[in-house]
Amino acid sequence: MGHTLKVFMIAGEPSGDKLGAALMDGLISEVPDVEFEGIGGPLMQDLRLESLFPMDELSLMGIAEILPKYRHLKRRIRQTADAVIAANPDVLITIDSPDFCLRVARLVKAGSNVRCVHYVAPTVWAWRPKRAAKMARYIDHVLALFPFEPPYMQAAGMACDFVGHPVAGEPAVTTAEMDALGLDGPVMVVLPGSRRSEIERLAGTFVAAAQASGLPHKVVIPTLSHLADRVAELFAPLSPVIVGAAQGDAAQAARTRLVAMARADIALAASGTVSLELAAARTPMVIAYDMNWFSRQIISRMLLTDTVTLVNLVSDTRVVPEFLGADCQPDRIAAALLAVQSDPTAQLAALDLTMDRLGRGGDAPGLRAARAVLARL
Repeated sequence: MGHTLKVFMIAGEPSGDKLGAALMDGLISEVPDVEFEGIGGPLMQDLRLESLFPMDELSLMGIAEILPKYRHLKRRIRQTADAVIAANPDVLITIDSPDFCLRVARLVKAGSNVRCVHYVAPTVWAWRPKRAAKMARYIDHVLALFPFEPPYMQAAGMACDFVGHPVAGEPAVTTAEMDALGLDGPVMVVLPGSRRSEIERLAGTFVAAAQASGLPHKVVIPTLSHLADRVAELFAPLSPVIVGAAQGDAAQAARTRLVAMARADIALAASGTVSLELAAARTPMVIAYDMNWFSRQIISRMLLTDTVTLVNLVSDTRVVPEFLGADCQPDRIAAALLAVQSDPTAQLAALDLTMDRLGRGGDAPGLRAARAVLARL
C-alpha cells in the first residue's frame, strides 16, 4: 500500500466494543502496523485505540432517554465526523449503533471521500426496508452477521459480505463447567430478557406457563447483578436458581449464562439474539414475547417476515414455536414446551444447521470481517 493503513473505528455499546475488538485483532494479524483512531470501550482500548471520548456516552436506549441528551449527542456526532475528516483514514468502520454511527457517516461523506464501512446490517429484511436505500447514500460496504442479509444490501446499492456471527466463535461449554453449577435432574432455563421493562412485562406469563407445563424441571435464570433481586422476586413461585449475577466481571457473567443454557434440557426465552445462543448450546426452545398494545399494533403492521426468531430465519425452517403479542398466553406456551420436550429432534437439527450457517468451525468472524474490509479497499 506504500503507507501505513489508517483505520477510524466507532463503537457505541458493549456488544459493538466486542465486535470492534475482534475486527481490530483480525486487522492487526493481517496488517501488523495498522493504526487506529476512534471511539471504543475497554476491549478496543486494550488494542491501542485511544477513545475520542468515553463510549458509554453513546449507550442510550429508547426515545425517552435520548431526548434530554439530544443536543449533547448532536455535538458528539459533529465532533466525531470532524475528527474522521481531519484524520483522513483509509477507511471509517462504524459498528452497529445506527442512530449515532450512520449520522456520523453521513457528515463524513458530505465533507470528504473517506470510504465508509458499517458492521452489522440493519434489520431491513424484517421492517422499514427503505432504510437500506437511505444508508446506501453514505455507506460503501456492509459487514453482515447473517448469511441471508447481503442480497438486501446489494439491492440497495452497497457492497456486502457475510462475515459470520460472533456466537459461532464462542468456545464450547465443557462438562466441568456444567457440573460446577451443581444442578441435578432435568433443568429448564428461563430467559425473560435483559431490560427491566421486558422482565416486568413477561414474568407473570413465563411463571404461569412454566407452572402449567407441569414439567418437573429445576428452573435456572441467568441474569445481571443489577436485576437479580427483582428477578428473584418476580419468579419466586418457581423457586429458581439465579446465576451469573455476581458484581463486576461481565465476561464471567456472560459465560455463566451460556453454561446455564447448555446445562438445560429446554428453554423458555424472550425474543432476540438469545435464540442463537441457545442454538450454540444445542438447547431446544420456545420463544415468547409481548410488548405494550400500541407498539404491538405498529410493529405487526410493519413486520415483513412471518417469524422473528433468528433460528427459524437462518435455518429456513419454522421449528421453533413462537408466541408473540396477543399469542403470548401461558396455556399455549405450556403446550409448546411439552411438545418440544417430548420430541426435540427437528429442532435440534435446525439448531445445528443454524450454527453451521453462521460460520461455526470456520475462521473467526473478526478475521473474516478484517479480510472483507481489506479485500475491498
